[in-house]
Amino acid sequence: MNAVAGIRNGDATGTSQFDRDGFHLIPAVAGADDCDRLIAELMPLYERHSAATAGKVGGVRNLLRTSPRTATFANSAKINSLIRQFADDLMVPVRAIFFDKNPDANWRVPWHQDLAIALSEQIDTPGFGGWSVKDGVPHVHPPAEILEGMVTLRLHLDDCPGHNGALRVFPGSHRAGKLGADDITRWTATVPAFICERAKGDALLMRPLILHASPPAELPGHRRVLHIEYAPKELPNGLKWFDFQ
Repeated sequence: MNAVAGIRNGDATGTSQFDRDGFHLIPAVAGADDCDRLIAELMPLYERHSAATAGKVGGVRNLLRTSPRTATFANSAKINSLIRQFADDLMVPVRAIFFDKNPDANWRVPWHQDLAIALSEQIDTPGFGGWSVKDGVPHVHPPAEILEGMVTLRLHLDDCPGHNGALRVFPGSHRAGKLGADDITRWTATVPAFICERAKGDALLMRPLILHASPPAELPGHRRVLHIEYAPKELPNGLKWFDFQ
């Protein structure tokens, strides 16, 4: 674990540090047995999805609908209490994705922000653009204020030291709004990135607009992550979250 990670873990869990940096490292959110039970349910879903697409996929979506253990974890009193420490409004889980970076899918993720949300249907709405369909589900880029109000929890189901494709983030980049290619180039050229090394059962809490990336693992094994997005339940113009149950 790098030194800065230890300092951040020692910070108070109030919102000031999270609002400033756009991320927070939280140890021991789930026990090893809980992680193993999630893995036992999620890996068959991942393997079936990989076989159905005949490709080396990095993950599987829509887990609040298809994985009972994921839905139970995401809606648990412990996790909801944790999310409320960092959010102004009452949040609900609206999307869950399982990622597995492994020797057969050891991909590189370039610097980016999480700009798309999954909705139940396309309803043309001012400020919502770039509609697309992923795994049969409508996705759209909402206004920045929607993304600014969201929180993502990434639960690590394996140890993730720096050499195992750990996420890199630029602290504070979430406060710059949606970034274009030139903006991203300036961030990567002038600001040091932070490596989010995590142990099994630890979590990373982050804002979707934080600029982040992930290199290929140097010694690829499993780097399994359960990614859960939280947001206020209501959306404008009759739009509804696809995965909200």
